[in-house]
Amino acid sequence: MRAVTWQGKRDVRVETVPDPRIEQPTDALIKVTSTGLCGSDLHLYEVLIPFMNPGDVLGHEPMGIVEEVGPEVPGLKPGDRVVVPFQIACGHCWMCVQGLTTQCETTQVRQEGMGAALFGYSKLYGSVPGGQAEYLRVPQAQFGPIKVPEGPPDDRYLYLSDVLPTAWQAVQYADVPPGGSLVVLGLGPIGDMACRIALHQGAGQVIGIDLVPERLQRARARGVEAIDLRGHDGRDELVDAVRARTKGRGPDAVIDAVGTEAHGSPVARAQQNVAGLMPKAWAARLHQKAGADRLAALYLAIDLVRRGGTISLSGVYGGAADPLPMMTLFDKQIQLRMGQANVRRWVDDILPLLVDEDPLGVDDFATHHLPLTDAPQAYEMFQQKTDGAVKVVMRP
Repeated sequence: MRAVTWQGKRDVRVETVPDPRIEQPTDALIKVTSTGLCGSDLHLYEVLIPFMNPGDVLGHEPMGIVEEVGPEVPGLKPGDRVVVPFQIACGHCWMCVQGLTTQCETTQVRQEGMGAALFGYSKLYGSVPGGQAEYLRVPQAQFGPIKVPEGPPDDRYLYLSDVLPTAWQAVQYADVPPGGSLVVLGLGPIGDMACRIALHQGAGQVIGIDLVPERLQRARARGVEAIDLRGHDGRDELVDAVRARTKGRGPDAVIDAVGTEAHGSPVARAQQNVAGLMPKAWAARLHQKAGADRLAALYLAIDLVRRGGTISLSGVYGGAADPLPMMTLFDKQIQLRMGQANVRRWVDDILPLLVDEDPLGVDDFATHHLPLTDAPQAYEMFQQKTDGAVKVVMRP
């Protein structure tokens, strides 16, 4: 089959790889019909290089048609249309029963000290071949895949794999009071969708901050107060501008939908670049012991949020030695919540919104639909934020 493979820093290629097959009785085999390109994929493209191996198959936002199931997958049959969550979880361990499927005790990658295995996301999360491919083996298929109706185009349901539950959890963790105020840092796919969900759930004021003109305009079209980061001279001026819009005290909550790809933080960026030039074993040790993130977005969130407010982190951070302003966090009595989205926990809440009225705008959420063979160009375009790219969907 053809699949998108990682070959090195900023080097992805579409290659022929062995077809997947049923290996365990709880496996299913899916023919992929659509697969998303996620901001987290860019971390593998440039930042988490020490944990990748040439030939790794990328991607964790797939949907498709069931081709074959193992004998211990009673809920699926060939021909079923399914969305595959990005994490691999059993559904019956203690963590899964608590709704913490990203911490699944059956699939935890204990040798790396990490949580549940993820599709297409480095050895830190199990080196499981991903969904940017013609076919996908789905472990723990007795629980993971989400059956969806026939008929509507893939885009109606594809974002259940990651975007929708990640944005939904970010808003839930932000805990915006009814009619309250929310700032969303970063208007990429997750930040954009978090704005839509917050407004749908009754937030009185949603402010989005970014520096890409197309993303700002896209947010404004959905009723978001969009602020261009480039129009303010430094962080203090931006904080003052937001406070002026939020009764002088700052927003009730801030969602950081940027993470380690934040603009700014030049020292951390330099360290990441140096690590990319080291032998992989050395670079991995550096990352796990002394790795630092570009924390500009998180520092801004801490400055922006009102005293007693909440910061919700959905942007992925991976540093092991990140310095945090603990005195400020403590003094402002800030509540901080974070983590990978527990996909299956939120599906029942989200599915009723994937109707003909389309209140979240999923049908036209993607800015680009491309064939899988165009993956190298898609990665470059998405990382460089050219051609108005916000969400790219690829089709094998």
